[in-house]
Amino acid sequence: MLTVSHVYKQYGKVLACNDVSFTLDPGSVTVLLGPNGAGKSTIMKAAIGFLRYAGQITVGGFDNKTVQARRILGYIPEMPSLYPNLTVSEHMEFIARAYRLTDYKPRISELFDRFELTDKTKKFGDELSKGMQQKLNICLGLLPQPQVLLLDEPMIGLDPHAIKQLKDVLQEMRAQGRTLLVSTHIIDSVDMLWDRALIMQQGVIRANVTKDQLTTDGRTLEQLFFDITEGAATPVSQEA
Repeated sequence: MLTVSHVYKQYGKVLACNDVSFTLDPGSVTVLLGPNGAGKSTIMKAAIGFLRYAGQITVGGFDNKTVQARRILGYIPEMPSLYPNLTVSEHMEFIARAYRLTDYKPRISELFDRFELTDKTKKFGDELSKGMQQKLNICLGLLPQPQVLLLDEPMIGLDPHAIKQLKDVLQEMRAQGRTLLVSTHIIDSVDMLWDRALIMQQGVIRANVTKDQLTTDGRTLEQLFFDITEGAATPVSQEA
């Protein structure tokens, strides 16, 4: 559903993404790991269409910047970008109208209940705590129920209840055949959740492995991560 082919992105003299390629299948959760500055957010923003880049990215067979791709592609950014003069409910209404959703009211109620926002619906965006802003940020990304969803550090700032709810939602989406890419640098936050792991370092994909392949090798994801990032391992590509 999501294919990244030979993507390059440079900021001045810094090559943030250097020939990055990978393919994500329907019904899978892929985690994108790497230290700060590895290029994770850059490839996420390139995939969603926020950045210019060299190479090709397709969603469901469509170029990622086309209308067809945007209809099935969703994004939850690391930092919430809320409108201070819109209430929580108005933010959701705005997204519903932007995506031309129908019969979306029950979906909004469900998300508010799951992420404990039901009593915050009349509050303005700038009145919410950082944790509540992140919860609304997640609800906005989940409302359209995209076929492909990109999540950039989605669990930062969430309380344990919200983390559990988000993990449950991701597992439900996977069971529905949707494609999910979760970027994070906190390995524990995605433990037991992922099907495939991509590890980036200095703008390069240094490892591309499935959970089954890593189990066969007798290593944990944390061990592989530190082997890669601390220089004890050569790049690993075991695409299935």
